[in-house]
Amino acid sequence: MIEPILLTVTPVAAHLVVQALLLVRILLRPHREPASRIAWVVVVFALPLIGIVAYLLLGEVNIGRRRLERLRAVLARLPAVADAPGADAPGLGGGMPGRYAQLFRVGESISGHAPIGGNRASLPADSDAVIAAMVADIDAARDHVHLIFYIWLPDRNGVKVAEALIRAAARGVACRALADDLGARPMIRSGHWRAMRAAGVRLARALPIGNPLLRALRGRIDLRNHRKVVVIDDRITYCGSQNCADPQFLVKARFGPWVDLMIRFEGPVARQNQHLFVGDWMAHVDEDLADLLRRPLPPASPGFAAQVIGTGPTVRYSAMPELFESLIYGARRELVITTPYYVAGESTQAALCAAARRGVATTVVFPARNDSWIVAAASRSYYADLLAAGVQIREYVGGLLHTKSLTLDGEVTLIGSANMDRRSFELNYENNILFYDRDLTAEVRRRQQDYIDRAGLVDPDVVAAWTWRRRLWNNAVAMLGPVL
Repeated sequence: MIEPILLTVTPVAAHLVVQALLLVRILLRPHREPASRIAWVVVVFALPLIGIVAYLLLGEVNIGRRRLERLRAVLARLPAVADAPGADAPGLGGGMPGRYAQLFRVGESISGHAPIGGNRASLPADSDAVIAAMVADIDAARDHVHLIFYIWLPDRNGVKVAEALIRAAARGVACRALADDLGARPMIRSGHWRAMRAAGVRLARALPIGNPLLRALRGRIDLRNHRKVVVIDDRITYCGSQNCADPQFLVKARFGPWVDLMIRFEGPVARQNQHLFVGDWMAHVDEDLADLLRRPLPPASPGFAAQVIGTGPTVRYSAMPELFESLIYGARRELVITTPYYVAGESTQAALCAAARRGVATTVVFPARNDSWIVAAASRSYYADLLAAGVQIREYVGGLLHTKSLTLDGEVTLIGSANMDRRSFELNYENNILFYDRDLTAEVRRRQQDYIDRAGLVDPDVVAAWTWRRRLWNNAVAMLGPVL
């Protein structure tokens, strides 16, 4: 009689012990918002077995001990861009108004890169024009071509880039490409990947998954390298939201075309993006590229100040939201933001509301149809408060607006790969460029205006009239934010 009781009690007791240990870990885990702690405690105790498994798989930002140690060792021995010969030349200091210096100091505190002057840039007309410019630059490369892409598809544009790399490698140009093992899987598994490798292109998979079950034991599978970085001959670099694929984005064709913004930069800021690439490459490949960062910078020439900002789960906690919020609070006249994914924390939401309330003309543009139903519902849970504060919300039609951009007072711009959601804030490796230049910001602002002109205005009365079922759904989905 006693034995069956013991057999029943022992699993229950073991389960309670595991729950108690997880509770302590959740409460002691550093860098976690109170809302996230509460959400995970509820999940672990309300869903006894599923909650424990969910926390073990998704509860902590962990890329694995070995990966973390290797990445930190690599970054510790990389020379700083500011130490390169010629970095202290007149004209490379930035030359921006003092009122913006504090915004760039936030960026410098994240990646260690001070704003650097002497840059020029152009804004290609659309995604196909970006690929055409990129291919032309690769075809003109003399020394090296370095690429990082989260998504790289074996479609028309993806193959164009692959073929350009093959041509460059045949000329003796050192070509290196790092593609995320999840996002770029169609290209990695294609014959084009094998053809590039056979032609001498050095290839690597970022954050390889391997066996999913074993990988989950060593760190989270969903921590991804979401960066889009191109560096050519240490003088040309691209930065923006565009992946290496056709705008039709056939893997999710019903949401297409993807509408992106990518800027082509020339100048010393390319060295900062080079630093980002070298760190990622050496964290995955046994090849020391540190000498590339010791090369003299080219002589200073007229141009604007720009700064590369790389964030990720192994960078300072809350780096990306700190940057967004600093820029939002720095606006005095106008603030325009485009982002496909908005699942903000309380502080980011409060910053946007405060901007509108202090008289800043604040506009946010989202896609009308989102490829993620979870994000779409969560985003709309924030609408009522934003509209009440005076934020103008637009929903872009005619494709999925994938551009991640912020313009501030017609003078400062942030562009890159980071969305305004918790995945970009805490889980993904991202890259952005912050720059001060009225002319280039005006170009970006015109592109944003084109989005606005193609977007419907969200009416506060319509949002207020949403049914209780719709509001219940949006708010319930938004509760997943602190958990995921």
